[in-house]
Amino acid sequence: MSVAQLSLNELSRRVGLAKSNVLRYFEPREAVLLELLDVALGKWLQELDRELAAAVDATAPPTGRCDQLSATIATSLAARPVLCDLVSAQAAVLERNVSPKAAAEYKRAAIASVGVLVGLVRVHLPELAEEDGMRFAAYAVMVTGSAWTHSQPFAAMLAAYEADPELAALRLDFTSFVREALEVLLSGLLARAAR
Repeated sequence: MSVAQLSLNELSRRVGLAKSNVLRYFEPREAVLLELLDVALGKWLQELDRELAAAVDATAPPTGRCDQLSATIATSLAARPVLCDLVSAQAAVLERNVSPKAAAEYKRAAIASVGVLVGLVRVHLPELAEEDGMRFAAYAVMVTGSAWTHSQPFAAMLAAYEADPELAALRLDFTSFVREALEVLLSGLLARAAR
């Protein structure tokens, strides 16, 4: 079920608790979903560590490692639709209806997760400065959220693509788009640092 379809009533029903009990421990559904985003992000980063270790050839030149990193991250994200859906809703939906306390807790956790991502990337691409690693992580999150939203068309758009194949050229493939965007981003950060 997508974030947009998940109401607090549905969430309460699925976890087997009364809505009042859910609200006792959490704020509105957005706070619950931010918590889920944090958990999903943590699990992904643990798995990404192993995936990168298996996919990135330490003897490859920096450009080759950039491409391997980008492909692995894109494929890994594509395999986690719930994470991508939560990331795509984070700024526009999930952060809107929470208390300052819940927002601060989430942002602290997000900063820690970004630090983990930067560390994972820099293990395999030590040529990337810490500051540029932070830029990469921030852009990667934004690219993921935007690409996910655009790669998940609603029924009307799918029907339009089917009715007019020329329109289908505008359909975005999430994995390819994220991989290419991350390749360009990493390559550009390394090239700029070399200047």
